[in-house]
Amino acid sequence: MPAKQFYLHLISDATGTTLQGLARACLAQFDQIDPVERFWPLVRTEKQLERAITDIADYPGPVLFTLVDEVMRRKLQKSCQQIGVPCFPVLDPFIRGLSAWLELPAKGIPGLQHALDDAYFHRIDAMDFAMSFDDGQSLEGIEDADVILVGVSRTSKTPTCVFLARRGIMAANVPWVPDLPFPERALSLKGPLFVGLTESPDRLIALRKSRLKADPKDPRHNNNTYLDPVKVEEEVKNARRFFARRGWPVIDVTRRSVEETAAEIQILLQRKRSQAGQAELL
Repeated sequence: MPAKQFYLHLISDATGTTLQGLARACLAQFDQIDPVERFWPLVRTEKQLERAITDIADYPGPVLFTLVDEVMRRKLQKSCQQIGVPCFPVLDPFIRGLSAWLELPAKGIPGLQHALDDAYFHRIDAMDFAMSFDDGQSLEGIEDADVILVGVSRTSKTPTCVFLARRGIMAANVPWVPDLPFPERALSLKGPLFVGLTESPDRLIALRKSRLKADPKDPRHNNNTYLDPVKVEEEVKNARRFFARRGWPVIDVTRRSVEETAAEIQILLQRKRSQAGQAELL
C-alpha cells in the first residue's frame, strides 16, 4: 500500500517547539503515512494568522495549534470549520486540568515558557558548560558538573551532554581511552553523578568508519586498533569493567536515541538528589 500523504498545519504563538514535538509523537503511532508539515511559528497578529489560514485553504489538512489569545483562537477555529478541516487546540486538556487542580486561572500569555528568567539563563550557562568540558578538553572547574559522562569514542557523549544542557543540567564528558590512565582529578570528585556509556562493538565500528569517511584528516585513520573488531570488543569490555569497579550506572546506547539516553540520565540524577536529600534529613 502506498503511504497516505496529507498536509498537517502547525500554528503556534511561540517558537512551536512544543507543538512540533507533540505532533511528531502522535504521527509516530501511524504506519503508511507521509505528512507534509506546514509550520507557522510566532503567529501573534491578525495579519500573520490570515497568512496561515490562506495556506490552510490552499493546502487543506488537519490543524494543530497552541494559540492562547481567544480572539485568534476563535477566528482560526471558525475558518477551519468553513474550510472543512479538523482543528485541535493541543494544550487545552493540560491547561484546563492544571487550572482545575490548582484552582487558578491560566494567564493566557504567548511564549511564557521562553521568558528571559533565571531558568533561561541557567540553560544558557549549561550549554556553555557542556561545550567547555567536552571530551575531557578541560578539568578546571569540572567539579561544578551535575553529571559526568564517560565512554569510549563514538558513544554519543557530546550530543547527550548538549541535550542535557538544554534541560538546564550541567553535563561534562570525559573519554575512556585504552592504555591511558583516567584523570585522577575527575575520579576524586564526589558531587557529580558519573554515568558510563557503552555500545555494541559492531555499532561502534560502523559509527567510527562513518566518522573517518567524513573527516579524512582524522589522525585515527592510521590507527588500526580503532576499527579492529577484536580490539574494539576488548575496548568495550575493559571500559565496562572500569565502570563496574567504580560502581557507576551504565547505559547501553546501542538502540537508544540521544533523547532516551538523556531521559534515563535525568532519572538517575533525580534519584541521586532524592537520596542526598533524605540523607540530609537523617
